[in-house]
Amino acid sequence: MASRKDFWFLALLTCLTGPALAQESASTSAEVGVRPAYLVDTLEDGPLKEKLASCIGQPMEVNDWSIGHRGAPLQFPEHSRQSYTAAARQGAGVIECDVSFTKDRELVCRHAQCDLATTTDILTRPELAAKCTNPFSPATDGAEATATCCTSDLTLAEFRSLNAKMDSSDKTATTAEAFQGGNASWRTTLYSPGTLMTHKDSIDLIKSFGRKFTPELKTPEVAMPFEGDYSQEDYARQMIEDYIASGVDPKDVYPQSFNLDDIRFWIREYPEFGQQAVYLDNRDETLEGFDPLKPETFEPSMQALADEGVQIIAPPLWMLVTAKDSEIVPSPYAEAAKAAGLDIITWSLERSGPLASGGGWYYQSISDITDSDGDMLKLLDVLANQVGVIGVFSDWPATTTFFANCMRLGQTASAAQ
Repeated sequence: MASRKDFWFLALLTCLTGPALAQESASTSAEVGVRPAYLVDTLEDGPLKEKLASCIGQPMEVNDWSIGHRGAPLQFPEHSRQSYTAAARQGAGVIECDVSFTKDRELVCRHAQCDLATTTDILTRPELAAKCTNPFSPATDGAEATATCCTSDLTLAEFRSLNAKMDSSDKTATTAEAFQGGNASWRTTLYSPGTLMTHKDSIDLIKSFGRKFTPELKTPEVAMPFEGDYSQEDYARQMIEDYIASGVDPKDVYPQSFNLDDIRFWIREYPEFGQQAVYLDNRDETLEGFDPLKPETFEPSMQALADEGVQIIAPPLWMLVTAKDSEIVPSPYAEAAKAAGLDIITWSLERSGPLASGGGWYYQSISDITDSDGDMLKLLDVLANQVGVIGVFSDWPATTTFFANCMRLGQTASAAQ
């Protein structure tokens, strides 16, 4: 006869297997945890705090306004199965796979084509580390440790054999094993290692959650055409064809690229997907003289982009806001995009770590008035209610899910059904 201990073990095992997974796949509820409440607690007293506090402990639903940036990489290894699953549980209505290609031209989820040395355990795998574009070089005589390992250095089978880790590196390392460290103090290795994902894997997983997709075609770090016959258009075409082969409704896909020619290609060759293509704007890095406060420096102009068929633009958080009289207000960039009829998505909340010192790169336009983690909620309030963004990428989607539910933004999963 089974003991009481055996009974409870079997009951727990049942809860952790098939039926529970099926329930999660079909569920429209979201688990936002304690972090949103912590952020609300750090807000100064006022109407925004009162409104958000009233939502603490209330039921939350999946919401399309909340976008999982690389999954939920504040705590989980980015672009891993575990990171995507965490994002889904936190209510992200849209989940991102950054798309790169392997040596045998299979698509995989990595933030950059050549980030394997910092996001996987490749350097601890001698047979694979030897294939890196630039194998590990230890720190010596004042020079930093380096390593460059690309998805295109490996076959798909070799890529699949790696484990995902939190994105980090120790530039003072003298061994490959030590180079794996360097983790930011506000992140964790508690949920490592993770399972790497191919693009097709990500489609199947995100589809099983009933969520939408936002794949980003990453800029290649190798010469194109790759090995002489794999062109940029081949690459852009292959990404969209994966969704067609999987029977995904184009309305559920938001393909992204920093390369405007990719957007133009999708608009031209795959119009059903192209009408939701997201132009990721990094012209601050590529266009000399570009200034979000001066629309005359925008090239192409917002109206020119709209005239080409671009419908969604996605700049970083800081481009959409500026400081005025110690308050966060929409920037001229945001006003110009709205005037041209462009929808706006932005990136990436919860990526800067603690905001006590101004928030770093993502908050550079409002750093002088940023000194508390609660300020990210003030920023979201302006982005939602004054700029009118249609979605926010977050490294911890629970925060954006909570905010969207409380402010009744976006579309909930139950409404979509």
